[in-house]
Amino acid sequence: MVAPGLRLGAERFLETPAVLGRLSRPYSMSQTLAEVLQLPKKQLTKLLYPLQELERHLAPDTGPDLHLRIFDPSLEDIARAESIFTATVRNRIDYLSSAVRIDHAPDLSRPEGHTKKMNFFKVGKYFTLVDMPGYGYRAPEDFVDMVETYLKERRNLKRTFLLVDSVVGITKTDNIAIEMCEEFALPYVMVLTKIDKSSKGHLLKQVLEIQKFVNTHTQGCFPQLFPVSTVTFSGIHLMRCFIANITGNLD
Repeated sequence: MVAPGLRLGAERFLETPAVLGRLSRPYSMSQTLAEVLQLPKKQLTKLLYPLQELERHLAPDTGPDLHLRIFDPSLEDIARAESIFTATVRNRIDYLSSAVRIDHAPDLSRPEGHTKKMNFFKVGKYFTLVDMPGYGYRAPEDFVDMVETYLKERRNLKRTFLLVDSVVGITKTDNIAIEMCEEFALPYVMVLTKIDKSSKGHLLKQVLEIQKFVNTHTQGCFPQLFPVSTVTFSGIHLMRCFIANITGNLD
């Protein structure tokens, strides 16, 4: 229920003239983003801003309340965020601990417990990502005691990310998770996964339907969706930038 597919690339500084022409200063970044920034504009847009790519196929009279690009960072913002997610000697990204109940959740200075339930990853000095087990029929038997209690009582929780399969759309189990976030008044985000599995037309249809659902049936959901693919890496850099922003690391 946290950001998926956060791959850590090798350290690299922006050196190519084309990239330096767009950014005001060099940032430590992954090999992946450095290569993306050298792509032609159309390919770059498709990988960094997938909603912007889809927007080209909308009918001119499509409602203005779709909120497809509320969070629309610059290339420099994305590069700054990428430096946070790039592992270096000074910026370690470590598996921290696992926890089974809220009282097992680790103190960042002295991690405790190792139960392989909720996995904590410390991203440098910036924040901690918590990878939670999935909900639905495959959820662990102690899901309610473990996950719901954590979400209700963790005071420094910044945002919850709900992963929705973009091929099948919002399911009954997704609705359970959405209702839980709404009931607990949690700020959350919908991440549409596996966008590489859908045709452009099907993906656009799902985005419009889910966006309408967010606009009309939710209160705490961030109005912009985040389509991603861990295969093509499309949308991953944008979501990383969003995480860096909501944790106060782009200020």
